[in-house]
Amino acid sequence: MKTILISFFSILISLPIYCQSLNGTELGIDASFNSRTGQVRSGNFGLGIKYGFKFGETIILGPSIRYQRTWSDDGATGNKFSRNSWGGGAFIHARFSNVAFIGVQAEFIQSPFTSNGLMSLDGSSWVATCLIGAGLDYGFENNWRINAGVYYDILDIPNPNNPENNNPNSPFQPYLARNKQNQVIPIVYRISLFIPITE
Repeated sequence: MKTILISFFSILISLPIYCQSLNGTELGIDASFNSRTGQVRSGNFGLGIKYGFKFGETIILGPSIRYQRTWSDDGATGNKFSRNSWGGGAFIHARFSNVAFIGVQAEFIQSPFTSNGLMSLDGSSWVATCLIGAGLDYGFENNWRINAGVYYDILDIPNPNNPENNNPNSPFQPYLARNKQNQVIPIVYRISLFIPITE
């Protein structure tokens, strides 16, 4: 998996050298929210900022930073916990006919969870994430655009000790999607706004 991430970042860094048709830059802001109810109520809120270089009308890529807030409230014990996390990486999107997009976003993010899936009070571990996704994309007349997508974390590592929690370290927990066996599926939903900076 490290080879995949290194290759991805190498391509992102080298693309501007080989592409001559830089068509400006954009500032992107995305948001995501997950929560779970029950005896233990938990959730997270994520906010990402992207600086994208546009190549032609289709490709946009660049660096990204991310803020995550994770919380948990155990109704049985009264224990409450919340944690702020940061991270960064890079992204690439391909836009098609002002209707749809596909994209990849790779980031290293601090996770408030330990390897057994419990929230840590002492420190954070750094977790590699690589989201592959697609969704709707629409550009408005004043050139700002909005997209809404579904992303799958291909680096989410199965946890044989707990089939309810595929990746005990994932900063994107709790996941909402589940399969027929009631196992979590590492899917994240995001809405993004892109605003032109230069043309």
